[in-house]
Amino acid sequence: YELNEGDLVTISNEEMGDNVIPVSKGVKFQKVDAGAQILINDGRIALEVVKHISNSTLECKTITSGIVENRKGVNFPGVALDVPSLTEQDEQDLELALKHGADWLALSFVQSPHDYDLVRSRVRDIGYAVPIMAKIEKWEAVQNMDGIIDAFDAVMVARGDLGVELPLERVPLIQKEVIEKSIKAGKPVVIATQILDSMTKRPVPTRAEVSDIANAILDGADALMVTGETAMGEFPEKVIEVLNRVIEETESAINYQDHYIARGKRHLNTAQAISHAACSVAYDQNIKILITMTHSGSTARMVSRYRPAAQIIAMTPIEEICRQLSIVWGITPFVVKEYNSSDEIQNVANGILLREEILNEGQKYVITGGVPVGMPGTTNYLSVFKLA
Repeated sequence: YELNEGDLVTISNEEMGDNVIPVSKGVKFQKVDAGAQILINDGRIALEVVKHISNSTLECKTITSGIVENRKGVNFPGVALDVPSLTEQDEQDLELALKHGADWLALSFVQSPHDYDLVRSRVRDIGYAVPIMAKIEKWEAVQNMDGIIDAFDAVMVARGDLGVELPLERVPLIQKEVIEKSIKAGKPVVIATQILDSMTKRPVPTRAEVSDIANAILDGADALMVTGETAMGEFPEKVIEVLNRVIEETESAINYQDHYIARGKRHLNTAQAISHAACSVAYDQNIKILITMTHSGSTARMVSRYRPAAQIIAMTPIEEICRQLSIVWGITPFVVKEYNSSDEIQNVANGILLREEILNEGQKYVITGGVPVGMPGTTNYLSVFKLA
């Protein structure tokens, strides 16, 4: 319904009725005082708390007019709400997503690394092992950024809520920081919200949107996520066409050697050292293809961390891992038959390269993986082969 400036409205997780905006059950307002600001739908509607009625109900005055729609975000900037990491509805959605074969789970409003443990435990209880992505969109998440990146399998910079929870001018710097730290940790990082927002209604993007996309790519983002542009927009195909053109043009101008040198100053373990060496061999010998044989995806992600100029081809016998790797920077994943020896690995690699016309006979490629074959997390060898 429509709110006009000066209108009084109640926000509650219990009450229903006229002039009541219902919010998720489980949200507690004990830390929300009179004078606090409430923003709805990424800040399009602003309210001010007039009276704290109870821990479940607030009386508010409309500051910025607008139409309140269902299922829009409600933000309390600067207030640490007592919100469970998983609500009752989240639990139901989680189970539904897993049973329908979701490859990734993205957790909203992450506040600390402990949120990962809670969701991971629930996923295991249901009987799955799907990777979990943290959405960085609250000031608590920014404060706990290092721990969250370390704990979760990937991160997403959700700029909509982030730009409401924090001053807008901080969002670009936070985005750059999250990208840099995620790359160092070898974790995929996704940039989301208003990537091509103007194309929801228009067939061409703004120049600012194109620059925004290019800068995210130059900083090293693994993926860019469009939502409303394709789910509700009038030009979904054009959105993808524009996004693809900007990505290809920008990536063609990147000096990958600079990225490689910047990422290669320190290695913490054997897997990182081997992955870096594989990139080094590919660069020194001008080899265009770098193959990772992986069961868990860890080898491919570690090679991707160094942002090599060579195309990364991940070969895995596990279909779920193949799909999960599709969001990781520079990786083209393939499902292959199970392999049990180095000879079989070479035969599988040769078959893919020839069938997909990726290389011609006589050209070299680098291959890295782990021995014993099939044991996740044992990246410990690399070889150079000539396609025959």
